Amino acid sequence: MNAAANNATSRSTGAAAPLLAVQDVHKTFGAMTVVDGCSFTLHRGRVTGLVGPNGAGKSTLFNLITGAQRPDRGRIVFDGRAMAGRSPEHIVNHGIGRTFQTPRLLHELTVWENLMVAGRKQPGEHFWATLIAVGRWRNAERALSDRAHRVLAFLQLERLLDEPAASLSGGQRKLLSLGRVLMMRPRLILLDEPAAGVNETLAQELFDHIQTLNAQGISFLIIEHNMDLIMRLSDELVVMHHGRTLAQGTPTDIQRNQDVLTAYLGGRV
Repeated sequence: MNAAANNATSRSTGAAAPLLAVQDVHKTFGAMTVVDGCSFTLHRGRVTGLVGPNGAGKSTLFNLITGAQRPDRGRIVFDGRAMAGRSPEHIVNHGIGRTFQTPRLLHELTVWENLMVAGRKQPGEHFWATLIAVGRWRNAERALSDRAHRVLAFLQLERLLDEPAASLSGGQRKLLSLGRVLMMRPRLILLDEPAAGVNETLAQELFDHIQTLNAQGISFLIIEHNMDLIMRLSDELVVMHHGRTLAQGTPTDIQRNQDVLTAYLGGRV
């Protein structure tokens, strides 16, 4: 673990256990090392920005946290449970949701259908459970439908519920992608460049939603290259460089961090 990560860990000593701990995580693809001993902690109820240049390993780290790829070594601990190498379904069921820079939607389905199929642990998915406990299945479907309506209202997508996902604008697709994650009742949401390809108005709307959800107790880890937005939104920033954690701290700390200034600005403010 490097000095920056050690400092971050020492600041949290004696405080509540972190929600997420990434500990000396490595990932190589052939001869290329993409994540090279990355370590940081993320505490409950915070919005944390994950920043760094293209190729720093940020999206690969997201893949490792969410089970899309397995780390070569290192630990990923979420709410006290080891998650490294577990399946994406297992990780989602324990409370980690994720969006992608390019939204992954079911484009032939409507907005409403995209939300409904995203709800996890639906009893209707099990044939025998449907036959044996019809009443319980109906109650679960009703609760799922109610949740989908609340998500639509929160994201202001109600007028589009019957529209196919393929007809949505880029910003609306980002909102629907967030809505699909919300259907899973996550405690931590990983957002991969939510403002990319979105006009400024919709980007601000999306970030307003993030602030509201955070006030309700959901934690966020966000990859974002719009530094103005991420500086305003984040409680804390993690800076990655060449697959490693270069620094972790408040936006003010990061702006004054000499290692960050040297790496990105040649030592010049």
